[in-house]
Amino acid sequence: MPQTTLHRLRSRIGRFEAAGIILALAIMCGLLALATENFATSYNLAVVLRQASFVGIIALGQTLVLLIGGIDLSVGAGAGLSAIIGGLLLVHLGVDPWLVIPLTCLFGFLLGSINGALVAYARLNPFIVTLAAWEMFAGTTLVITGGSPIRPLGTSFQQFGLGAPFGIPVPVIVFAVIALVLAFVLNRTAFGRNIYAIGGNRQAAVLVGIPVKRVEMMVFGLSGSLAALAGILYASRMDSAQPSVGEGWLMPSITAAIIGGVSLRGGQGTVTGTVTGALLMAVLANGIVLLDISSYWQRVIVGAVVLLAILIDLVRRRR
Repeated sequence: MPQTTLHRLRSRIGRFEAAGIILALAIMCGLLALATENFATSYNLAVVLRQASFVGIIALGQTLVLLIGGIDLSVGAGAGLSAIIGGLLLVHLGVDPWLVIPLTCLFGFLLGSINGALVAYARLNPFIVTLAAWEMFAGTTLVITGGSPIRPLGTSFQQFGLGAPFGIPVPVIVFAVIALVLAFVLNRTAFGRNIYAIGGNRQAAVLVGIPVKRVEMMVFGLSGSLAALAGILYASRMDSAQPSVGEGWLMPSITAAIIGGVSLRGGQGTVTGTVTGALLMAVLANGIVLLDISSYWQRVIVGAVVLLAILIDLVRRRR
């Protein structure tokens, strides 16, 4: 291949922000396929995709918040509280299963909007606001349930978590649809352009007439709504709304977004990168199980990946 062609190819790859993480995902999958015969089976790949979908849905909401220069530490607890509310609607109030999911998402949007109002209108630090919300949501979950799960949710409701039309798990389909919608919104709509503008320079966005406060509140609301969706889908899969739902989703959701190219300072990142980051985190967790590595090491490895992601973000910003 001529040198000029190689240079052109490298240039194009370099301009594609998600190229590095896609390459890392491909290498990791290849190594695991060689290291264990169970990785490349259709059953295991379906497990990986389903696992990636729950964290991925939350990571997409986290991406929106990160793009405006914020952060949402309450997503895991919000997912758990929303799942409990959805379980109460279904089991104790007899709400139709097809209505439970949109009502749960609406509840999550309300939780996120409260965070957003405090950040946008009261100008409080998003880290402090969502950290406090995390404690409040988790505590409210325990107050409502006394630490006990709400179950069973019923076979008709399980189809949302366990169903697999055409062999594709429903949560994976939902994840893919949301990713496509958000990619369109960020790239093709004024709302998406406003998100990037606010993350790039909030003061400049105010000066050019962008409704910054309203956009910020909406973004936090969407993050809460997507967290609620992930929580209720997981509850459907387990046939149980458990207080522990979402406990381990915060770090992977942030890591998936940052590794995928979303900057902690805002204004930079893509949906494609976040989706790939979520897949990489799921493959990593799956590889730990298949290689019979102690589950205690998973948190150590995830923490190391978080630090690596932050370092990558710093290097990216200094270029």
